Amino acid sequence: MTGHGPDHSDDTDFANAERGLVARLSPGQVRDADGRVVWDADAYAFLQGECPDTANPSLWRQSQLCAKQGLFEVTEGIYQVRGLDLSNMTLVEGDQGVLVIDPLISAEPARAGLDLYREHRGNRAVSGVIYSHSHVDHFGGVGGVTDGTVPILAPVGFLENAVAENVHAGPAMARRNLFHTGSRLEVGPRGQIGVGLGQTRSMGTVTLIAPNREITRTGQEEVVDGVRIVFQMTPGTEAPTEMNFYFPDHRALCMAENVTHNLHNILTLRGAQVRDARVWSRYLDESVELFGYESDVLFASHHWPTWGTEKLVELLCQQRDMYAYLHDQTLRLMNRGWVGAEIAEQLRMPPGLEREWHTRGYYGSVNHNVKAIYQRYMGWFDGNPAHLWEHPPEEAALRYVECMGGVDEVLSRAAEFRDRGDLRFAATLLNHAVFAEPGDERAREALAGVYERLGFGSENGTWRNFYLQGAAELRQGRPDLPSNLGTGMAAALSVDQLFESLAIRVNGPRAWDERFAVDWVFTDLDTTYRTTLSNGALTTREKPRRGEPGLTVTLNKFRLLRLLAGKGTEGMAFAGDAELLDRLLGVLDRPDPSFDIVTP
Repeated sequence: MTGHGPDHSDDTDFANAERGLVARLSPGQVRDADGRVVWDADAYAFLQGECPDTANPSLWRQSQLCAKQGLFEVTEGIYQVRGLDLSNMTLVEGDQGVLVIDPLISAEPARAGLDLYREHRGNRAVSGVIYSHSHVDHFGGVGGVTDGTVPILAPVGFLENAVAENVHAGPAMARRNLFHTGSRLEVGPRGQIGVGLGQTRSMGTVTLIAPNREITRTGQEEVVDGVRIVFQMTPGTEAPTEMNFYFPDHRALCMAENVTHNLHNILTLRGAQVRDARVWSRYLDESVELFGYESDVLFASHHWPTWGTEKLVELLCQQRDMYAYLHDQTLRLMNRGWVGAEIAEQLRMPPGLEREWHTRGYYGSVNHNVKAIYQRYMGWFDGNPAHLWEHPPEEAALRYVECMGGVDEVLSRAAEFRDRGDLRFAATLLNHAVFAEPGDERAREALAGVYERLGFGSENGTWRNFYLQGAAELRQGRPDLPSNLGTGMAAALSVDQLFESLAIRVNGPRAWDERFAVDWVFTDLDTTYRTTLSNGALTTREKPRRGEPGLTVTLNKFRLLRLLAGKGTEGMAFAGDAELLDRLLGVLDRPDPSFDIVTP
């Protein structure tokens, strides 16, 4: 997109990203108990060099900033560990210990960050934890900093939303997340250089400890270890349940992930529910009114802080306007008859926003955010009857290739468009060739080459990763990924959610003719759940009042977790037809964590 871009001579972000540096983690690797490297900050040392022609200069600049790692002082009594995971971990010193905000994705980097803090600020005990919202990069490392015997604060609905993605769409999201983060790409100038929001995700032990203190309303004030905190609820913004919070005694404002130094996602490419850009903008305006003019520093759980009341209010207002503009202009054009893809091509951000570094599309993009806003209001169908009942990709590809005269002709025409610089249409043509003839190595290599060029030119970190991971899988095949949900997450699921996880694994056609009910009596929860399998659907009801089950299983939640992990029925008691359990387990599919994406 052309227009009024940022000033490349402005090094304010670099100064702010280094400001308050206390110490680096040296060496910059974090290992798990088996010695496996789960985070490697040193791998990004190449970013200190000049941008090569295999990367977009703007994304290269952003990655240079995100790769800066270490312990930093934000203001007196508040420190951040940055560059040890996708997200930041913030530490606020209290009367006796230290309060941890958003303890990264996995336990090992969180523990390493806490150790780095203690090395320079004394061996303070963790006296509390705050989860700003329900995404894993803001709670997954909690097991590395506490055993849960301290106050753990989170917004209302946190636990339900934190685990919901793993219940309903976990395997599909995990597969797409590999493309999103580029975590299987080689780190380097031709591979993974960052995702814009941070570098990538750590690969350690994901944990979850349930919160024990709930934040329910804007203006709620809590005191943890002598630290006063005032909260602002922001549901439906960057996460279904999220909150900003203000430290009045420090004049410091934490904006969670609602304000970062890039345009965020309205719909993340890994998959999620579409976010509400209108609500997002309104909550940012409320933040200005509530806290902006009372703050000396603004920090978030990604990127670097902004100091000075005038500067941070300007940041809040520009981010507010950015999301409002995207929302309102998409709807204006939608109501004039344009569809999402058409709006995405023509919508340009105002020059006053386009010239700011923090509005660049490093993680979200104007293009895919516009399509997401359209989707939120209008859904997948654009109203054109030709798009109502299209063939699926493989069948459509066979017909397109046939109409064009075969794969050879498609390859020839795709090369023409590639050489003209129309890589987008070349990719479309070659994708049809690959889906029509997936074994044709010429088509696969040609498409991989186009994807690679598209990735090298992308300003958006996740676009780059999608293109380069697609190229890698065309050349090398899909990776072999584990299928299990981490035990740290599975144990946090409610019994209701565990049965939901079963229901979405039922192979409907295989279960069409099954009709039976099983009662599950939980001795530790003092309740009974009934699962009923009929018409290929598994439904769950707590405390059933009518009818008789074919089988009653007496157990506790731990035993159910073992059963679902394939570890047998030890410790369970059965009354009735025990074969019904085998019949239930026999209609379950196992999710495929490595399904094909760039090939049929």
